[in-house]
Amino acid sequence: MKPMAYTRAQALPERLRQRILILDGAMGTMVQRFHLSEAQFRGERFADFHRDVKGNNELLNLTRPDVITDIHEGYLLAGADLLETNTFGATTVAQADYDMAHLAREMNLQAARLARAAADRHSTPDHPRFVLGALGPTPKTASISPDVNDPGARNVDFETLRAAYHEQVLALMEGGVDGLLVETIFDTLNAKAALFAIDECFEQTGERLPLIISGTVTDASGRLLSGQTVTAFWHSVRHAQPLAIGLNCALGAALMKPYIQELARVATDTFISCYPNAGLPNPMSETGFDETPADTSRLLDEFMKEGWINIVGGCCGTTPEHIKAIADCALHRRARVRLDPKALA
Repeated sequence: MKPMAYTRAQALPERLRQRILILDGAMGTMVQRFHLSEAQFRGERFADFHRDVKGNNELLNLTRPDVITDIHEGYLLAGADLLETNTFGATTVAQADYDMAHLAREMNLQAARLARAAADRHSTPDHPRFVLGALGPTPKTASISPDVNDPGARNVDFETLRAAYHEQVLALMEGGVDGLLVETIFDTLNAKAALFAIDECFEQTGERLPLIISGTVTDASGRLLSGQTVTAFWHSVRHAQPLAIGLNCALGAALMKPYIQELARVATDTFISCYPNAGLPNPMSETGFDETPADTSRLLDEFMKEGWINIVGGCCGTTPEHIKAIADCALHRRARVRLDPKALA
């Protein structure tokens, strides 16, 4: 398995130099389409579990792998080159909310295997598909107090986060991912714990995989929740030498535009990724968001036309229909040219 993983890891940067790659879309939106009940989330294995688990999408890797596989298949048929594992909340820190921290490793391993199998079924020599192990931010923040009356309070520390991410990364690598995606970063200190753990895992296994880092600008201030501008965010994580840096979630493409433009301007020696929400939340919409596939793809086509991005996809509210529309646009656009890091040294 090591030689194959090495070959895929080397192929991903080469593909990015050739064309814009398509990332998949939202997982939660698609899970909601199945209208699963509490009993269906539990399955037979957790039928007598002591608390409710509906909404724990990562549990579905174990209880309804058919649902997760169906979602992966939909995105691959829509043209996705990059498939994210269903592991956004599969850490001991996040799973503690469901009293399922002990299942985190198993969730990651199974999620990676499901995505790997789906990607392999759709891969051809001319069109390989890649699996990215997704690392979410966790529901807790190491930089910001959860109590407005106690600015010094914290509900998680760096070491707890590092240990959680370390377990997650090892399981994802064992399951066969081609790269890692640290995404939806609202607190850079949380992300640094993930990056530290990733480096530990690379040293431990002797295998280094491509890394993508994606932050989240939370509002029109142009800053992450922990206060950094996009430029400051890039400079605080560039030591990790990511294959790509980008933005996702919180905003639709229209509001994300100036921040992607800024990132493309300052991060000259890496590739740029972008996967926004499908506009603003809209409870009357089937997906819960207001942009149609035509809307989202039209907006992202502007980014591609300007030459700002190398990886494009969708976050909350996007569906296979959104991804197909985005992929159709990308066929007619050239990827952003990354400057050679060695030439800048």
